[in-house]
Amino acid sequence: MRMEQNGSGRKKKQKRIMFAPAVLLAALVIILQPAGQQNETVPEYVFSYAENQAQDYPTTLGAIKFAEMVEERTEGRIRILVYAEGVKGAEGEIIRQMKFGGVDFARVSLSQLAEYIPEMNVLQMPYLYTDSEHMWRVLDGEIGVSFLSLADEYGLVGLSWYDAGARNFYTADRPITCLEDIEGMRIRVQESDMMADMVEALGANAVKLDYADVYAGIERGIVDGAENNWPSYESMKHDEVAKYFTVDEHTRVPEMQICSGKTWEKLSEEDRNIILECARESALYERELWKERENASKHTAILRGAKVIELSAEEKKRFQTEVQGVYEKYCGDEMEIIDRIIAEGSKE
Repeated sequence: MRMEQNGSGRKKKQKRIMFAPAVLLAALVIILQPAGQQNETVPEYVFSYAENQAQDYPTTLGAIKFAEMVEERTEGRIRILVYAEGVKGAEGEIIRQMKFGGVDFARVSLSQLAEYIPEMNVLQMPYLYTDSEHMWRVLDGEIGVSFLSLADEYGLVGLSWYDAGARNFYTADRPITCLEDIEGMRIRVQESDMMADMVEALGANAVKLDYADVYAGIERGIVDGAENNWPSYESMKHDEVAKYFTVDEHTRVPEMQICSGKTWEKLSEEDRNIILECARESALYERELWKERENASKHTAILRGAKVIELSAEEKKRFQTEVQGVYEKYCGDEMEIIDRIIAEGSKE
């Protein structure tokens, strides 16, 4: 009996000896684990955000800032993953996916959104704004708020306005110095009927191409040129194939940060307010980045050989006159709003 007791005691002692290193190892793992990982909140929601621009583009950086603020202010309950460089698809496809909840958040051009919500065309009519300050007085005021709410018509929620600068023409073989120069040219436009009609009204031939295909389209002679802002022109290296950049600022097309209505329905009132707050703050951040990037892109493009053509005031007036039919076609019933927008241009 004594021997059995001694054997049992030895077994218990061995178990305690074997168990001790395991406890020490577990404790060591906890100590060595980063503090953030020990207390990291498991997200209640993980949402997608579609962006078709490059990682260093102002709208993408604005999206990343938005995602960071949302995660911080919801204490990790909501995580938003930003997919840049068009990996989720072209903007038109993204808008269609969002209607059914296939993508949660995005930043889209108003030109694309107007294909689904035609009333949006009012805000992007050619030669409507005198300058960027004029446009922001409109968008940050009562008119801008009312147009954000129009996104509801397509199952979307308008969150904020992002900057995309002014769009200008650029061409490969010859510059546009007057109205006669653009006649007969094949100009790439977005998937936008209004933009196509504007180009056609000026005497050119509008060709719809995906953004990613513009470089090759100009290089292969499918189009003679395109129209866009300075950062897009420079970042996509379109200046390599179209060195003549004509500053006419024919449109200032704002961009809207949007949320899928299906996603919005999942959120509490508290989280909706947080997202709206973060969206507005990220928009102000993006606008500052845009100013910096616009100046830097212009400088870079000129250093690489871009030739800048400034239209005279008289010539620009001729361009404006030619597109009046576009106003009648797209905004015939909205001229009161057009007049209110124009009136904002005279305010200081």
